[in-house]
Amino acid sequence: MTSHRLLGVLATAAALAASQLTAAVLGVRESPVLAIAQTAIALTPGAVAEPIISVVGTADKPITIVVVVVAVLLLGGVIGSWWRPHRTRAVAGAAVLVALATAAVLTRPYGSIGGVVACLVGGLVLLGVLALLHREPSRSGDEDAGQAFSRRRMIKLVGAVAVATAVAGTASELLASRHRRRRDLDRMRAALRLPTRRLPTPRGADQNVTGQAPWRTSNRAFYRIDTAISPPLIDPTEWTLRIHGMVDREMTVTYENLIDRGLRDAWVTLCCVSNPVGGDLISNTVFSGVPMKDLLDEAGVQSGADMLLSTSEDGWTCGTPLAALTDGRDAMLALGMDGVPLPVEHGFPVRQVVPGLYGYVSATKWVTDWEVTRFDDAEAYWTQRGWSAEGPIKTHSRIDVPRTTVDAGVVTVAGVAWAQHTGITKVEVRVDDGAWQKAELASVPTDDTWVQWRWEWDAHRGDHRLQVRATDASGYTQTSERADVVPDGATGYHGVDISVA
Repeated sequence: MTSHRLLGVLATAAALAASQLTAAVLGVRESPVLAIAQTAIALTPGAVAEPIISVVGTADKPITIVVVVVAVLLLGGVIGSWWRPHRTRAVAGAAVLVALATAAVLTRPYGSIGGVVACLVGGLVLLGVLALLHREPSRSGDEDAGQAFSRRRMIKLVGAVAVATAVAGTASELLASRHRRRRDLDRMRAALRLPTRRLPTPRGADQNVTGQAPWRTSNRAFYRIDTAISPPLIDPTEWTLRIHGMVDREMTVTYENLIDRGLRDAWVTLCCVSNPVGGDLISNTVFSGVPMKDLLDEAGVQSGADMLLSTSEDGWTCGTPLAALTDGRDAMLALGMDGVPLPVEHGFPVRQVVPGLYGYVSATKWVTDWEVTRFDDAEAYWTQRGWSAEGPIKTHSRIDVPRTTVDAGVVTVAGVAWAQHTGITKVEVRVDDGAWQKAELASVPTDDTWVQWRWEWDAHRGDHRLQVRATDASGYTQTSERADVVPDGATGYHGVDISVA
């Protein structure tokens, strides 16, 4: 039975490769494997998604694809074990796999007939390879010789199927229209010349302490959390934003329209609600874009509206309090990031940036639709999964250095603190539950970014625990009470255990 399961796994691998190759040849924007993975993410409850994000962080997307592929292969193993004793059941199992894949393809924004054809080809290859691998050889008069022939034949068949699977998989990667579109889009993005430039880091913002997070995060290092396994590839010349709902005038905005309005630069720290105490799902850079308030004013927001429901190209939704978009803060439709057009993974060609709100209620990437509505009338992706509706960022601080053993003497303790759109006024550090000691703050150009801090510690031999807390401009000092990230962000002091040699 084990050998039959292995043959089922091999046949399923061939089916996956054939399906991917078909999708590539037909120019399908999202292959069946990606469609299944995206559907799995969409159906995952918040109570399940959050622990996964907290463990794997930004590696969630490749892990999801691996899990999907492994799950499909294991199901193929079950179908293979049914082939001899329960042929009808095996065929039915293959049909169910094809039906599930087809449903995933058709429910995605990029669903197409080509994707359905790729699913059907995969199912036919699965059944065909299973039939081939289980075909009985002609009998020989010599039983031992016949068994040896059968083994040799099986080894050759398995080897041939494995090679064909590898070739098909490689060809699908080389032919994939998505890869061609990505190369074309990268060239187009590189050729864009936005009316903006890379701003220097403000004087005094970066304390340049070794091991401390740089005040300015590079585009490459900027954290990424979203539900798109494969980011949408949008030609900026074809991008539009539809504004509708509770407005006086429906509008459609193009990429060129936004550029013609002129771009404003703003330093903003973005933070994910899934960031645990002491976590690194937070980054800071300068964004360039158009104020969202200007567009909303032109559309004319009607009385009673309190939420903007924004939708991404891939169908993800986000509900943002209208008050945070119209109170004068640098809430923008961003086209640029650190002086260059947005990277594809960070929302190219256009994304939202709203200081002071966690990303799940504000930072829609690849945004294509705005509906002005009410919180009572609509729910967005993450609020449907148990997160709070409005998501203001909580006052927090983190120790970056030291994190391990240090020598006795004067030791620099340093880190970052944040309370976007409120501002940090004080950071304090304590050792072994002793008195709180005031740290030195760097200077920042705006309350919408994090701030670096440092404190010189006269460290004595032994094991010690360092803790940090921050106070914001409203007078609030972060609480020591520990809370999970669900439903509206983690709380508690960040602490590190240090051995002084």
